[in-house]
Amino acid sequence: MKKTVAIAMVVLFAASMVFAAGSKEAAPEKSTAFHVGIVTGTVSQSEDDLRGAEKLIEEYGDVKSGGIINHVTYPDNFMEEQETTISVIAGLADDPLMKAVIVNQAIPGTTEAFRIIKEKRPDIITIAGEPHEDPPVIQTAADLAVNNDFVSRGYLIIKTAHDLGIKTFVHVSFPRHMSYETLSRRAAIMAETAKDLGMRFVYETAPDPVSDVGIAGAQQYILEKVPAWLEQYGTDAAFFVTNDAHTEPLLKQLLAYGGYFIEADLPSPLMGYPGALGLDLSKEAGDFAAILAKVEKAVVDRGGAGRFGTWAYSYGYVTTAGLGTHAINVIKGESELTKLSDIMKAYGKYTGDAKWNGAFYNDVNTGVVARNHVLIYQDTYMMGKGYMGAADVVVPEKYFSIR
Repeated sequence: MKKTVAIAMVVLFAASMVFAAGSKEAAPEKSTAFHVGIVTGTVSQSEDDLRGAEKLIEEYGDVKSGGIINHVTYPDNFMEEQETTISVIAGLADDPLMKAVIVNQAIPGTTEAFRIIKEKRPDIITIAGEPHEDPPVIQTAADLAVNNDFVSRGYLIIKTAHDLGIKTFVHVSFPRHMSYETLSRRAAIMAETAKDLGMRFVYETAPDPVSDVGIAGAQQYILEKVPAWLEQYGTDAAFFVTNDAHTEPLLKQLLAYGGYFIEADLPSPLMGYPGALGLDLSKEAGDFAAILAKVEKAVVDRGGAGRFGTWAYSYGYVTTAGLGTHAINVIKGESELTKLSDIMKAYGKYTGDAKWNGAFYNDVNTGVVARNHVLIYQDTYMMGKGYMGAADVVVPEKYFSIR
């Protein structure tokens, strides 16, 4: 009896050791769990960016339900509420499972928030989508920054307008945006390209949507001014605004009174078009081929064929979703953070056969190439006409040195 009890105890002890060993082996599975923080604006300021975050939640799950993605938004009035903005971004580092934080658009305050994150958690990957802060600034705190290629697009947008027979190009912005190196440099390249191609280039000013007039006031200004601008510059003029909130009223008036629109500052068939055309795209949500087809038909039906353009796949949407997927691939060891082909692979997941092009950022003042800062762009699509081949155009070298 004693022998039987002793044997039983040995078996139980051995079993417990096996269970314990099994538990130790299972532990790494828990340690491989991770979260990715996504920070975007709200629907009113940057809807496409936010929809990209929703796509990531659909694919990878929300942290609240055991998934990977933790999505938060910064205030609409982020310039006046910068402390809140910094707190929202930096607060993601308090999550012990957080492994990457992506901000799209990386509005002012992102650099400081990333510095705070790195002080708390140097292991967290920091990624800036469409930074508003100057490249030398964001590059000090972001492990990776991705902008639309403001250098190449400064040339390509004007060249596309020229190819369409446009004689005058009107650039609409405001002092805050023109204080950004990325936007002011693009405008300077646009002006020089227009001069070289024999076109007229005009600067116009509109209210800043984050100023006292707010989004509604800024949009009302555009609604009221476009007819006068068209009378002044002609219906064969093309218009460009640097702010998302200005896009819808501009499109609405150009559709009504004439004029051209090559592409938005951050191009997308969802950028301004649904509101300007009165379209309900809820059934097409997330299906950009269907979204583009519906928007294009509405534009053509309104007599806008060949006058209104976009990128076939939303830049804001794809930047959020693409950078989120890229971060996940990097964390899993399936991609390298600053490898161009790996970044393009993540973006390409959401853009079908649309062509992309891009390169590392080259500082015009120092000539130094930043290996943590990538500039990218997608081919221009003119509705009722098709792709313009912009992604295949070689931009003349002289434009890369314009400040």
